[in-house]
Amino acid sequence: MKLLCNREKLREGLSVANTVIPAKSPKPVLSNVCLVAREDVLELVGCDVDTALRYRIEDVKVEEPGMAVVPARVILDFVRDLAEETVVIDTSGGNCKIHGGQDTCELVTGDPDEFPVVSRSPEEGALSIQGGTFSTLVGRTAFAAAREQGRYAMNGVLVEVENGSLKMVATDGRRLAVAQAPIEASAEGSELAARGSTRPAIVPTKAMQLFCRVINDPLETVKLHVSDNQVGLKTRTAEVFARLLDGEFPRYTAVIPQEAQNVLEADADVLGRKIRLVANVTGDEARAVRLSMRKGHLELFGHSAGRGEARASMDVDFRGEASDIAFNPDYVVEGLKNCESTNVRLEFHDRTSPGKFTLGESYIYIVMPITVDV
Repeated sequence: MKLLCNREKLREGLSVANTVIPAKSPKPVLSNVCLVAREDVLELVGCDVDTALRYRIEDVKVEEPGMAVVPARVILDFVRDLAEETVVIDTSGGNCKIHGGQDTCELVTGDPDEFPVVSRSPEEGALSIQGGTFSTLVGRTAFAAAREQGRYAMNGVLVEVENGSLKMVATDGRRLAVAQAPIEASAEGSELAARGSTRPAIVPTKAMQLFCRVINDPLETVKLHVSDNQVGLKTRTAEVFARLLDGEFPRYTAVIPQEAQNVLEADADVLGRKIRLVANVTGDEARAVRLSMRKGHLELFGHSAGRGEARASMDVDFRGEASDIAFNPDYVVEGLKNCESTNVRLEFHDRTSPGKFTLGESYIYIVMPITVDV
């Protein structure tokens, strides 16, 4: 194999591949990246036990097609530190030589036959959605997924299709994010469309982040395909596959308030700033900010026995009886960062019921209240 490739394109591709490839693995071959050169295209293939990637680099001058399996982290580090714009990769005698001007690296290659076979994404049954829309849905929801290991289904994002829309849902048991956007099925009777209301797919959060990483153009149409145990995303330059999470996702619709006695509307940026301001005095042992509402006015209060207390106020539009409710400020602020409109709407029944934040069209965020005295 011999080829000439743009250094920056190669660095970006290797960087993406290394997000999949484990630094250490019980199977040493999985610490490698497989380079496949043919027809002016260099394909980078990497995988771990749950995720796999094919990444295409085009406009490559391939003088001799071929394949090489090399240490993924080492080749990335060397290519990243090269100064030349063009990189030459040449394999011979069981070694892979990488040249950049006067600089050279020679890597020992692995046996291509030992490298796992990574399938290609099927076109049939895929769903088409604009890349920017997909990334937006992930950004609106994935942050609310559980981060502690062992939460199984809650360690991922629920993906389901209903009424021609792609819906994503994530929760850690204390908050819930739900967002949806229209989609277009690339084939009538698409498997995901058919399964959407009966067997939703739970995609690992790490896989969702990788999907977004390979979407380079927000206007590009990407293909999403789901099978019994795997989900795949295909873009112009990449194909990513991930194993679905097992388990049953919580019945999230049961915690979404259908009606509320109290409704507050406020400037999202100002509300976020006021909450952060008051939260500065709260400690990790009592991370709570109380919101006290009456007509036209909101007062925020936080305190800590070892630090003191803080108050802030702002003008709001409030309908209902004078009420108090307390939330973990970090949860509220994280949701407000994704608010797509100028104003945010908060609905709740009483101080012990969930708070429903409307952060945009087809985008809601539920936060459970803190019922201890604040």
